[in-house]
Amino acid sequence: MASAQTPECPNCKRLMAIIEQLQATYEKRIAELETRIEALEAEIARLRKDSSTSHKPPSSDIVKPPRPTPPRGKKRKIGGQPGHPRHERPPFSPDEIDETRHYTLKTCPDCGGKLKHAAKRPRILQQIELVEKPVIVTEHQAHSYWCPHCRKFHHAELPADVRAAGLVGRRLSAVVAWLKGGAHCSYTTIQEFLRDVMKAKISRGHLVAVVQKASGAMAPAYNEARGALAKQARLNVDETGHKDCGDGFWTWLFRAPHHTVFSIEDSRGSKVLTGTLGEDFDGILGCDYFSAYRKYMREHGVRVQFCHAHLVRDLKFLTTLDKATRKYGERLLAALKRLFRVFHRRGKMTPARLEAALERERKNVLRAARHPPWEREARNMAGRFRENGKSYFRFTTTPGLEPTNNAAEQALRFVVIDRRITQGTRGAAGREWCERIWTAGATCRQRGWSLYEYLCRTLEAHFAGHPTPSLLTA
Repeated sequence: MASAQTPECPNCKRLMAIIEQLQATYEKRIAELETRIEALEAEIARLRKDSSTSHKPPSSDIVKPPRPTPPRGKKRKIGGQPGHPRHERPPFSPDEIDETRHYTLKTCPDCGGKLKHAAKRPRILQQIELVEKPVIVTEHQAHSYWCPHCRKFHHAELPADVRAAGLVGRRLSAVVAWLKGGAHCSYTTIQEFLRDVMKAKISRGHLVAVVQKASGAMAPAYNEARGALAKQARLNVDETGHKDCGDGFWTWLFRAPHHTVFSIEDSRGSKVLTGTLGEDFDGILGCDYFSAYRKYMREHGVRVQFCHAHLVRDLKFLTTLDKATRKYGERLLAALKRLFRVFHRRGKMTPARLEAALERERKNVLRAARHPPWEREARNMAGRFRENGKSYFRFTTTPGLEPTNNAAEQALRFVVIDRRITQGTRGAAGREWCERIWTAGATCRQRGWSLYEYLCRTLEAHFAGHPTPSLLTA
């Protein structure tokens, strides 16, 4: 006999419906919280970015990581380290010595006896000193004459270079330009230095005029150096912010193998590259992964070497994210390390063997970049290698090409320091001065020249109406 089926309890139905509704609500809430946690973790990782995991400068690090503690008993001492070659300043040569003073003994300082001159070199101490008045003041008098025939007064002509220089001669003008452009000094600081040290009282307004004369003198050499950029086989480029009367500008740096050019522009876009290098630039451009460089490369078919120092910092940032992204970043970093281990041994390998080893490691890096996790940062990194992988490894097939953009970044540090001290410029004349003096200073350092001597020669030629010394030739 079949048992009678017990009807379902109405209360049970209501309870099951409530449980299902609560379960759906909690699952939705959990999913929302997981999404929010992932977003917050990504935001925390972004805020924790420092100079080692991003393109931010070291000065932006809020908290510097502590230096590793040296092993006990092995703390490094200040000064020269054991095993390092000793560096001593070479003595001045005889033709560099302006005055020699002799110090003698008449009697023995111990017993008072008579002394004989010894065949031994004297003890020598060479000392550098300023003269009491470091400047000379020259009065140029153009005498007046009366012509009884013409019944006119006539004056003798002053030399053209004297008239052009005015109150401040070429060497002192070069000192003022060097202090303003090479030492980040304000006009007030220069005025006080000239008054207190050089014994020369010059107004701030006249110092401004001296700097503008120096700027005009450097204009032909600057234009020549800038015009030569489009013909360079290799060029490193970088940019940084600049303030002019509070308005935002950009300082662009173009570093060629033998000269450097600065240009202050109102744009950070690719039009600056097109305007400076043209659409037919045939060299190799070393740069970071900024969008302006990629656009210029894409639109005009320019060959590029993207900076590996920036790439490594971006990969280190991936290792601060979630587990899957961290493993992806670590895998890419390990592959890059193997590639550069081969690259740094290039002097010990035959060209054929080096080429084969670099090609093998390049493929390993590209293989490691494939199949990223689903997170956005990892997929963006994989897209870089997929779209621009060739531009990351051009240095492996081009002898002498550097894999980083360090040369440009190092030259740009001077401008960053100047920006912090001077707070920018105030008008077109100030921007032109900065472009020209920064270009002259960076090129002189690059070539091992004296900026002061170059300024002296440039001002001398400018005041005399002669061609300006070039920055492109010795």
